[in-house]
Amino acid sequence: MRHTHRSIRRRTARGSNAPEAPDAAAGRMAGSAARQGEERPRGRPRLAVVVGNTIAGDSRVQKTAIAAARAGWDVTLVGRSPSRRREESVLGPVRVIKVPVSAHVRAVVAAERRRPGVRSRLTQFGLPDDAAWVRARAAHAAWVREQTARVGWLAGPARERPAPQEPRSAALARQLAREALRGWVRARRYAHRGRGRAYRWECRRVAGATRPTGDWRTDWPELLDIDLAFGPVVEELEPDVIHANDHLMIAVGARSAARLRARGVPTRWLYDAHEYVRGVEWPDAVRAAAFPGVEEEFIGRADAVVTVSEELAGILREAYSLPTEPLVVANAPVRETVSATAGECVRVRDVCGLSPDVPLLVYAGWIGPERGLDTAVEGLAELPHAHLALVAGKENATLQGLLARAEELGVRQRVHVVPYVPQEQVPDYLSSADLGLVCFRHVPNCEISLPTKAAEYLHAGLPMVTSGVRTLRNFVERTGVGEVFATEDVRSFVAAVQRGLAKRSTLAARITGPLLRELSWEQQSAGLLDLYEQLAGPAAAARLAPRGVPWSATEQPGLGASGRAASPEPAQPGAAPSAWRSLGSTPVRLGLGCANSAGQLAGFARALCERRQDLSAEVVMHTHDQSVIYPADIYAIGERTGDLGFQLERAHRVLGSYTHYLADSFTPALGRLNGGHIQDDLPSLSAAGIKVALLAHGSDVRDPQRHMSRYEHSLFHAADEAVLKALTRKSARNRRAAAQSGLPQFVTTPDLLEELPGARWAPLVVDTGSWASERPAMERSRPVVVHAPSKRWTKGTEKVVPVLEEMDRRGLIEFRMLTGAPWSEVQELVKGADVVVDQFAVGTYGTFACEGMAAGRPVIAFLDERLHRSVGIRPPIVNATPATLRGAVESLLEDRDFARRTAQESAEYVRTYHDGTYTADVLDGFLR
Repeated sequence: MRHTHRSIRRRTARGSNAPEAPDAAAGRMAGSAARQGEERPRGRPRLAVVVGNTIAGDSRVQKTAIAAARAGWDVTLVGRSPSRRREESVLGPVRVIKVPVSAHVRAVVAAERRRPGVRSRLTQFGLPDDAAWVRARAAHAAWVREQTARVGWLAGPARERPAPQEPRSAALARQLAREALRGWVRARRYAHRGRGRAYRWECRRVAGATRPTGDWRTDWPELLDIDLAFGPVVEELEPDVIHANDHLMIAVGARSAARLRARGVPTRWLYDAHEYVRGVEWPDAVRAAAFPGVEEEFIGRADAVVTVSEELAGILREAYSLPTEPLVVANAPVRETVSATAGECVRVRDVCGLSPDVPLLVYAGWIGPERGLDTAVEGLAELPHAHLALVAGKENATLQGLLARAEELGVRQRVHVVPYVPQEQVPDYLSSADLGLVCFRHVPNCEISLPTKAAEYLHAGLPMVTSGVRTLRNFVERTGVGEVFATEDVRSFVAAVQRGLAKRSTLAARITGPLLRELSWEQQSAGLLDLYEQLAGPAAAARLAPRGVPWSATEQPGLGASGRAASPEPAQPGAAPSAWRSLGSTPVRLGLGCANSAGQLAGFARALCERRQDLSAEVVMHTHDQSVIYPADIYAIGERTGDLGFQLERAHRVLGSYTHYLADSFTPALGRLNGGHIQDDLPSLSAAGIKVALLAHGSDVRDPQRHMSRYEHSLFHAADEAVLKALTRKSARNRRAAAQSGLPQFVTTPDLLEELPGARWAPLVVDTGSWASERPAMERSRPVVVHAPSKRWTKGTEKVVPVLEEMDRRGLIEFRMLTGAPWSEVQELVKGADVVVDQFAVGTYGTFACEGMAAGRPVIAFLDERLHRSVGIRPPIVNATPATLRGAVESLLEDRDFARRTAQESAEYVRTYHDGTYTADVLDGFLR
């Protein structure tokens, strides 16, 4: 079997979509001391925390990474990508890498399992798959139709008048032929039915429950796919310590550490057992066999073992004959963050819409059959004044069943499903309830550890009502912080709740400071950090330098030198994110989202906070693979806007914190919780008392047909047909939504006032100070002319580049063009240029023109001057079309004084209209 899997690895590694083979990855990794004879860079010691989920929502691994980063480790958190591509982001100073996992090994093993035997060769002869069976059925049906038609023809033609008498022998022959054909059709039908039954029976047998083989590689080959995906990434990091979380990562930790040691890298690794693998009720027999099998094979190879409770530590040591007791690190809230966000955190009672005198029970966490929440729902029927809040990340079959049961019992209106909040806000979120519930059934994993929710309840100041599961029952009885009921006994549950409500103050008084310190992540993680240092050794530990990293750090796209999302380094391009006042307790709390086109939301936020001391702001930016990243507070990568967890997090943040919201390009405020358009979120925003305004930039409301009929060089003439149709639909919907909304409306360019007649011009905002250049314009004999379109077809690039390239070849100018470049690179180029060429396909000037003018450069663009006169402005832009561009450039070359005056006027114009002052004044009425 092992020989089989070596061949599997070779074959999958050669496929075009296969991950790089571990040996190939090892061969190309730089920095191996054994192969290159070079000493490793002696920076901060490196820690790789690996986990088999997408990291989002896993508070234990997030807190582990942040705790280590605070202690001075260089931490990389490696998880599973929710998409088919590698994703990178940051969690404070922690680098986050999410890798896609293929199904190559699983497919190979599945094919081996399906290899046909003698019986299957008979039952599925000529039918390799369902598609072949469908074709066979169709062919049989066609044959039957043809033969039954022949039977009809043999019966003779239908006539209104009697047919001429035919010879008796001929009639008899025809009758015999007809009966023979009927018999043949019946026989073929029986044979076809039999073939179909045999085919379906074999399919059911193959697709049925697979029996475990005892080898985890065969029983659950996904573990090999995971190792192929994660292993090369971990090994490239060359960490001092690998922290492998749970059974999905134990093989990755063991193999990667061993392979690194073979290359001379002294990596150590620890296994963190979050649960008792043998005690989980896995959905099938193969997983029930494979997961304990992989744990048993590798746990003894770990340099250390960590787990979540004293009971599980004892079980693991005895089951696997471990030389020492595993270190216990219970999952617990960060004490420092409890009440730190109290002023901005919504409470669960508020979400339920309940007054303080209504008894409120709360359950927070995963909702599954083993959690026993049906006991709580049925108990509500005997607790007529009590309400139940279920804090749920996403709806599943168990939750649907609970709500259906509540409907049957007539208590559905007293059961509230409320969203998750960020892990550091959980205690404050829960604190407005009266009692915290733990209704676990008697299953091994529920018996042997103190659940995370117990610590969260206590930090929220909530006494508990718990079932009789062993560890939690003993804890509650020892500390006196709650009441215990007989597991799955509704009457006992009701009595325990009644006792808990009656003496809530007494129970809550027993939640003492020492108890909370013991159940804090600061206390629990201290032992883990010591273990890291022991594993890494004194030399590595000596290089630790603690850092002031906030516990509340959230995952964001990395912003590196590339300026694109998912870069590994967290440096911000351009202005720092602190350029505006972070959302706080100010009277006006403005949210801005979510397009952030050309960084305009960041510019608006900065300008408003500079001019209003009563305002704080939060900028949200949705990104995708090709996004140029501009400053923002929160980034959401593509698919994440459709993730329920993200949506509920945004709902909590927006509805619980904002007073005002500026909807940018009609994008939704709550992810895709209600839909993909701001119009879908308006009822929720209105109900929360949030004042909303709409902000449009260009093609989000510009009518393509009207624009094409007006301008010969309209950008829409160059649009792909599919793109044109999509933009036409999108802009029509947005204009319609704006007209129907009755909301304040703002546009950043004057031409859009014709599209939204009720709007006001809120000019584009640029940071004039950061764009200012000390280099005078037009002093070179051969001026540098810059063109930097974000999208070539939207700027008329194809029509103007040949002109500028021809002038470059003649030596008149030095032409430079950038497309899709990072903001910082564009800024450097513009500040060193002499002339900036903007667009020739829109009729107004955009952000790039403003930036060029702020740098003190003459700008050439196509302007519809009538539109600009309508708002009383005369931009000092050299107006040109593709046909007149050559002449416009030559006029600047020939009259250098005119060019310098234009540059000076441009800088003054931008300071007047585009430094944010004018825009802040326009928005003042909406924000008042």
